Amino acid sequence: METMEDNTKLIEILLEKVVSYSKTSYDLAKLRALDKTSEVVSSFLPHYIVFIVFAFFVLFSGLGLAFWLGEILGKAAYGFFAVAAFYAILGIVMHFFMHKWLKKIIGNSFINQVFK
Repeated sequence: METMEDNTKLIEILLEKVVSYSKTSYDLAKLRALDKTSEVVSSFLPHYIVFIVFAFFVLFSGLGLAFWLGEILGKAAYGFFAVAAFYAILGIVMHFFMHKWLKKIIGNSFINQVFK
């Protein structure tokens, strides 16, 4: 009978260790996911800030150009229409000719950060 009790205790100990190992593995997976997420976010955040600053530059230079062209053309609205047309043409060109290229660069950058 002692061997039966010993076997039962060994099985209980083994089950406790399996549960403990499972919890530890789960916690480790969560920490690894958190590490990768923080690495990706921290690498994209500086790029995002530079993008915002550049967007403000484009916005204010576009406004300045629109007012300047409006002064030359006689009406402020004409300057804004000219700048809007330039941005529309630029957007169309970027969409048709650079969309796949930009998507590939951004996707590759994200994948490289995740697997780094």
